[in-house]
Amino acid sequence: MKTKRVYLDYAATTPVDPEIVEVMVHFLGPDGVFGNPASRSHQFGWEAEEAVKKARQEVANLINAEPDEIIWTSGATESNNLAIKGLAYSFADHGNHIVTSALEHKSILDSCRYLEQKGFYITYIKPNSDGLITPQQIEASLRSDTVLVSLMHVNNEIGSITDIKSIAEITRERGVPFHVDAAQSGGRLALDMQNIQADLVSFSGHKMYGPKGIGALYRRRKPRTRLQAQIHGGGHEQGLRSGTLPTHQIVGMGEAARLMRERLKADSTTVEFLSARLLDRLKMIELVSINGNRTYCVPGIINVSFAFVDSESLIVMLKDIAVSTGSACTSASMEPSHVLMALGLDEELIHCSLRLSIGRFTTSEEIDHAAQLITDSVHELRTISPLWAE
Repeated sequence: MKTKRVYLDYAATTPVDPEIVEVMVHFLGPDGVFGNPASRSHQFGWEAEEAVKKARQEVANLINAEPDEIIWTSGATESNNLAIKGLAYSFADHGNHIVTSALEHKSILDSCRYLEQKGFYITYIKPNSDGLITPQQIEASLRSDTVLVSLMHVNNEIGSITDIKSIAEITRERGVPFHVDAAQSGGRLALDMQNIQADLVSFSGHKMYGPKGIGALYRRRKPRTRLQAQIHGGGHEQGLRSGTLPTHQIVGMGEAARLMRERLKADSTTVEFLSARLLDRLKMIELVSINGNRTYCVPGIINVSFAFVDSESLIVMLKDIAVSTGSACTSASMEPSHVLMALGLDEELIHCSLRLSIGRFTTSEEIDHAAQLITDSVHELRTISPLWAE
């Protein structure tokens, strides 16, 4: 009998929607639209350019922006690097202070640490015990030499939602550019750039049922935020990101944005129902704790700790259930999650934690199957734990 596999790691990556795969294939082979979008002297290039233009419009439509405000990148990591380093160097004559938080993705934290080596000063805001960063904290951290505030919209480990609308109002009033890492929220929440006055916003294709290796950086047109390019070459993407555009991946992200507009409400309803179903089952396990605030969070990301159960051992037992101990970008490290540490969790409890994330293709049967396996595995590991026996 074939073992049933269940994927509960949508926060790490989403599968490409089959509709998107079907469209992307047309932009790869010799019978399709494979030309270089920058080739302006023949039809092959014109067709590719038109496909890129259409995809750019779809991403802009998703967030209520203008197409010339969308810059293609290789993913949210590159978008974050371009936003933070590109702005920091452009505004170095105005100041050298940046505000971020201790909860951020490694691409934000490592970019900030790099800038610290170059003479910038970074304020790392600590969240409260629920994993929330408040507008009041941001306002109190701003200085006369602050040139950037950079925060994630939805945390990739605990699902907490930052009030970026209120923070954007504060930064706009103070004249400080505001960057938002929307890698996780792009596929989970509605974003309206006419309502949220952020200056720069990073997106990732593979977190919204599109392909890996493609992302985008929204740069507000009015007022235009100055950026210094981090990749130099042919001057593509308004001179901010040189390199031949991967038409098939861009088309894939454009289709992902189009489908997201159509399916966001239905996806959200399904994920919320399944998350509640999973949480109800997990809460029946003895000595279990849910990390983060379950009111101000997206429903599809659940971080849970099972006391006296090593999470790595639990993952081994759950070999047919795809879960994680935290961000995929730091899974190779044995260091405890910096997000859970920022929440003030005891290090032993952090090593007992799992992240489970749900998405468009998750089913009720998969949730029930996974919940039962987790329950049985936790019980089995505890029976052989001397600490549990004590």
